[in-house]
Amino acid sequence: MRIGLFMLANRDTATLVERIVKAEEDGFHAVWFGQVMGPDVMTVLALAGTRTQRIELGTSVVPVQLRHPVFMAQQALTVNAASGGRLTLGLGPSHRVVVEGSWGLSYDRAAAYMREYLTVLRGLVHEGKAQFQGEFFRVNVSFQVPGAGTFPILISALGPLMLRLAGEMAEGTVTWMTGPRALEKHVIPRIVRAAERAGRARPRIAVGLPLAVTSDPEAARQRAAQMFQFYGQLPSYRRMLDLEGVQAPHEVAIVGSEEEVERQLRRLADIGVTDFLASVFPGGDGDDGQSMARSREFLRSLVDRL
Repeated sequence: MRIGLFMLANRDTATLVERIVKAEEDGFHAVWFGQVMGPDVMTVLALAGTRTQRIELGTSVVPVQLRHPVFMAQQALTVNAASGGRLTLGLGPSHRVVVEGSWGLSYDRAAAYMREYLTVLRGLVHEGKAQFQGEFFRVNVSFQVPGAGTFPILISALGPLMLRLAGEMAEGTVTWMTGPRALEKHVIPRIVRAAERAGRARPRIAVGLPLAVTSDPEAARQRAAQMFQFYGQLPSYRRMLDLEGVQAPHEVAIVGSEEEVERQLRRLADIGVTDFLASVFPGGDGDDGQSMARSREFLRSLVDRL
C-alpha cells in the first residue's frame, strides 16, 4: 500500500509548494490536495512539479461542475507535462449543499453528468480529440499539449452508480471518511466487479482518513470529533458511516500508538486498499506541532513496509 499525505490548499502558494518538496524529501509516495475555496490546487501542483522529481501529485478531489471537461483536460495535461508525468487526477461531483447552495448550479443526476464528463475528458487525454453529443455536453474539439502524456483518473465514488462508473471508466476511486467495514463490504467489491465486467485492470482504491499517532487516544478522538463533525452532516459520508456502524466521523479516524496505527493500516492493505491518504491531525498529547511530527515520522517509517 502506497502512503501519501493529504493536504488542504489553505496556505499561500509558496508554502504549499515547500510542503510538497518536503514530502518528497521525506520519502512519501504521494501528496494529495483537496480543492477548497483557497488556491487552485492544479496550479499548485504544476508549480511543485518543477521543484520535485519523484513524488506523485494527486488531487482529492477537483469538483467537476466548475470546469468544463475541455478545460479540465487542458489544465490536467499541462500539469502532467510540468511534472514529468506524475499527475493523478481525482475528480468528484462535490455535494448538493455546495453545488446548489454556494455555486447556484444543479446537482441533479450527478452520475449521468460524470459519465458524460469522463467520456469527453478521456477522449481528449488519450486521443487528443473528443466528438460527443450528449445531454450535458456537446463537444467537437481536438488539441495537443506537448510533453504531457496520459495520467490516471480517479473519481470520488461511494454510491452504487458512481462505483460502477469508476470501475468502467476510471482507474479507480478516492474516498474520504469511509472506514474499513464500508470499504470491504460495499466500496471495493462494487468497483472491482464493475472493472472486471468491463475488462479493465483492477482499480486503485485510494482511501483518505484522519490519522494521529498518540499516547492519549481519547483526547485525540475528542479533537477529531471537533475537527471533522461537519462531514457527518453530508449525505454521502453519512451513508458510509451508517454502513460502518458508527455515529460520527471521528470514529473512523486512525488513532492510537505506533503499534495500533500500524495494525489499522495493515487492515486497510489486507482488504485491498492500494493508496492511503493520511490527513494528519494533532493527537492531543504535547503541543500540536510535536504531535503531528510524531505521526508524520511514524508514517515515514512505514513507507515501503505496508
